[in-house]
Formats: sequence, structure tokens, C-alpha cells
Amino acid sequence: MSETTHDSAVAMSAPPASDEGLTPAQRAQKYGLSQSGARPSLPEYVRQLWDRRHFISAFASAKLTAQYSQAKLGQVWQVATPLLNALVYYLIFGLLIGTRKGVPDFVPFLVTGVFIFTFTQSSVMAGTRAISGNLGLVRALHFPRACLPISFCLMQLQQLFFSMGVLVLILLGFGQLPTWSWLLVIPALTLQFVFNTGLAMVMARMGAKTPDLAQLMPFIMRTWMYASGVMFSIDLILKGKDVPAFVEWLLNANPAAVYIDLMRFALIDSFTANKLPPHVWAFAGGWALVMGVVGFVYFWKAEERYGRG
Repeated sequence: MSETTHDSAVAMSAPPASDEGLTPAQRAQKYGLSQSGARPSLPEYVRQLWDRRHFISAFASAKLTAQYSQAKLGQVWQVATPLLNALVYYLIFGLLIGTRKGVPDFVPFLVTGVFIFTFTQSSVMAGTRAISGNLGLVRALHFPRACLPISFCLMQLQQLFFSMGVLVLILLGFGQLPTWSWLLVIPALTLQFVFNTGLAMVMARMGAKTPDLAQLMPFIMRTWMYASGVMFSIDLILKGKDVPAFVEWLLNANPAAVYIDLMRFALIDSFTANKLPPHVWAFAGGWALVMGVVGFVYFWKAEERYGRG
């Protein structure tokens, strides 16, 4: 055997360099390994979501269709449910308690409040279960988990569009004719959708860690509804009451009340600008921006933990 052949044989039979003393991260880097399900950078995460925009839309539509598939009336319940709620609130609050006194066009006022608050309520409730209620999908497929809360909020927006058709008929039936102010519905609903999505992402992360939170949320949402002026005018309720100024400010700055007020202002002639809290559009935009950004980043921070444990 030649010297060259002998050296090659020795080199081939020599054991690989020892991994002793290497940390797991160094060992993974040495062999070109990467963490499964690792959280991508924030810009990369946004890009992945954009690439899956068609999945988000299709998933929302499929969930909306399947929601009432077992009911005989089917998707009629998308409109019937908030209408029945509005009827109950009218009987209890409008007639028995008398909150309709001093509120012109009380029926459009009430129905608008119920439909708009239901949009936020349903988005938050669906977001709370977005991860914990879809663990099979989360564990089986690799995709940005933010697709789920975004899809559920988009589903609620689609459902609101059905309700808005009925709301328009109610408005017309009570003498509210279309005006240019109706176009304000578009920016108002856009801001509310961004706010809802951010809040749903916060609740999705919290609900993924604590599934029992879904049982507590109906009580929280009911309390929020009573503080949002859905069935009554906040200004009339506070009038003549010795309420601290900061409490009045908190009630008017309440995001649900802000979006409800904007929709009432857009759709109801008697709900004039003097009934809006100061800087209402700034509040609406600020809530959407803060909750949208904070909610998205908060959810993204736990991306690699969803579906594990």
C-alpha cells in the first residue's frame, strides 16, 4: 500500500471531531439544524400572514357557513339573534325602566347600539377560543397562528354585514333617509375592526394559556355592555348625578361606546355632533392603533408556544 493510500485510509477511519463541550445551540449550528416552529421576526411574520390572506378569508367564510349549519333556519340566525336581543332590551330597558325617555328615535338608537356592540363582543369571544378551540389544526399544520384570531374577527365582520342590511331597513322604516353621513360608516367600522382584531389577539394568547377564561368572558362582556350606553344615553343617565369627572371621562372614552356613538352619528339624524364626546375620532383612531399594534405584537411574542404543553 502506498503512503498516499495509507494516509487516506487513516483519514477515512478517523472518528469525527467530538461534540463534547458544545452547547445545544452550538451543536445545532454545527449540523445546520434549526428550531421547529421557531418564532420568525416581526417583518417576516407579517409577510407570512400576507401570503396566507386567501386562507384567512376562506377560513372565515367556511366558519360562518358552518356556524348555523345544524339549525333549520340556518344563516337567518345571523340576523335574528341580535334582533331578538334588541327586542328584549327594548322591552326591559326602553319600556319597563324607561331609558327611551329623552332619546329621539330610540328604536334605531337601540338597534344600532346592539348590532355594533355585538360585533365587538362576538370578536372577543371568538378570539378567546381561537387557539384553545382549534388545537387539532394548530398542532397538525404549520402556519402563522395569528391567522386564526384574524379569521374569526373577519367572520364577525361578514356577519355584521348581514345585520347591517336589516339595520338599514329599520332605519328607513323609522324615517331615517340616507345622507352623506352614512359614508362615515366605512371608516368607523374599519377602525372598530382593527380594534376588535387587536383585542381578540390578546384574548387568544390568554385563552390559549388559560382555557377557563372562556367561561369568565360572558360576565366581563355583559358588564362592558352595560357601561357602553347600548340601551341608554350615557349623557342622560349622568345628567344631574354627582359623578366624579374622571368616571364620566372613562365612560365616554370607553372604546365600545366610542364606536357605537360614531355609528349612531353616521346613521341617525337626531344623533347630532353635540352628542358626541370631544375628540371622538381621535379616540376611535387611537384605540384602533394602540390595540391593533399591542395586540399583534403580544400575540406574536408567544408564537412558538401555541399548541404545546
